[in-house]
Amino acid sequence: MDEGRVVLIDHPAIQHKLTLMRERTTSTATFRALTREISMLLAYEATRDLPLVSHTVETPVATMEARMLEGKKLVFVGILRAGQGILDGFLEVFPSARVGHIGLSRNEETLEPAEYYYKVPPNLSIRDVIVVDPMLATGGSACAALDRLSAEKPRSLKLACLLAAPDGIRKVHASHPGVPIFTAAVDERLDDNGYIVPGLGDAGDRMFGTK
Repeated sequence: MDEGRVVLIDHPAIQHKLTLMRERTTSTATFRALTREISMLLAYEATRDLPLVSHTVETPVATMEARMLEGKKLVFVGILRAGQGILDGFLEVFPSARVGHIGLSRNEETLEPAEYYYKVPPNLSIRDVIVVDPMLATGGSACAALDRLSAEKPRSLKLACLLAAPDGIRKVHASHPGVPIFTAAVDERLDDNGYIVPGLGDAGDRMFGTK
């Protein structure tokens, strides 16, 4: 796996939908729908290297050797709560994938994450794991999640997000250099409160209408 790799997914459809999400006047329902739509497109790119196996299939015309995914070994782990919106899109593409959740709250003064929930499928050593969260801002939550999952030695580990800030990318690469980051955009910077600028606001609040 390439060290320090960032995969910027700049497909026109993703960029168009992301711009709509950035608009402060976008409704909660539309924001939620756009999150799911972009996540489906992210899922395709983040899983481009999944292993395939040969499978004999009989078409209406002939018998052939075709390719299928290598078993049900894919796991998506959402960082609560906003990661749930990304999970929904990924599961549209891979409905048989297993799902894990990591609950992390952010101390608004120190900006450091505190874990309050952790539940993932067993036997991660034979599974390909993708951590999903809308925003990679300071990188604190992402690194905390990657720390926990790395300890279980998954077959592969990736991170997928809608937006990333340079600070978060540097932090992830410093502590987990072998984990590739898949994102739709890398924004300019963080503000004094640790929010991505220009960003799209608080993804969880906008997704669930809590602010």
